[in-house]
Amino acid sequence: MHSVPTFGSAPFALSVHTGGGPGVGHTAEEGLADTIRLARTADRHGYHRFWMSEHYAMPALSVASPPLMLARLTADTERIRLGAGGVMLPNHAPLVIAEQFGMLDALAPGRIDLGLGRAPGTDNATAAALRRGAGANDTFPQQVAELLGFLADDFPSGHPFHDVHAVPGPWQAAQNRVAAPATNPQVWILGSSPYSAHLAAHLGRPYAFALQFGDADITTAMRIYRENFTPSEVLEHPHSLVSVSAVVAEDATDARREASTSAMAMLRMFKREPYTLLSPEEVAAHPATAQERAVLDTYTDRAYAGTAETAARRLEELHEQTGVDEVMVVLGSHSRGADERTIALLAEHYGMPANP
Repeated sequence: MHSVPTFGSAPFALSVHTGGGPGVGHTAEEGLADTIRLARTADRHGYHRFWMSEHYAMPALSVASPPLMLARLTADTERIRLGAGGVMLPNHAPLVIAEQFGMLDALAPGRIDLGLGRAPGTDNATAAALRRGAGANDTFPQQVAELLGFLADDFPSGHPFHDVHAVPGPWQAAQNRVAAPATNPQVWILGSSPYSAHLAAHLGRPYAFALQFGDADITTAMRIYRENFTPSEVLEHPHSLVSVSAVVAEDATDARREASTSAMAMLRMFKREPYTLLSPEEVAAHPATAQERAVLDTYTDRAYAGTAETAARRLEELHEQTGVDEVMVVLGSHSRGADERTIALLAEHYGMPANP
């Protein structure tokens, strides 16, 4: 299930994550077109996965619905795995997600990932508009179990959904007297806490840890995941991924300037302002208070920003520290073309193939 191709000299599988959004001065159409080009570039250079997350009411992020964008990308890519990293399951009925990702797997068999998270993917007011209930997070494990039941079509006799079937899926194949689908979406558990580590271990599913948001304790989470892992029919041994923000350029100063745009977006979010990617020039001109400067510096420093050599060295140190199987670079620069440059320079550094 988790065999990965060769990644040049990289000691881990390399993948890409994007919010699919435009910076200030760019349209949604431009942001989505850039996402398509980025996926093609990642595919051409041999990256393993290309993920997008579900976000709402954020001007810098255009992909509110990963399944919609993934449907487009199945036709624009050939090799790379495509996925949601993730779908915020409390926002949805599990049956709907099972059918959407079953359809995606039928479009691109063996290339679809389904990462599941429980955060709302937005601010509290928008979350209230989405979820219609304050306790949506409380039943996340039950929602995941329900989704897995629909994907496998294996609810036991007596279960209220025993006669409810996700289509496409095994039930449809049986009704049409054809072989069951050869593949299913790979289901991942996403998170950045012991809660998600315990759940991924209990379910015997791969675990993706989001380190780009803060100084979360990845060491403890990975230990919990590995020590408590229960083998499942889809995964015999623990399999983990860590995601970090990255900006790579020929000049380290340029990379840090681009990284400051995401840092400013985080600061704006903390101030309850729209999550917007301002230009590096606007960020530099911002009259930050001492407290704001500390936030900007913290998030700029947290990004793996620099030349390909310096960014790769930090990625390798992270891999050595965590022992993860895969590293995913999270992209989100203001300047058009900066994200493509990041993955192209990293691929060149590691001697990854440049397929036509």
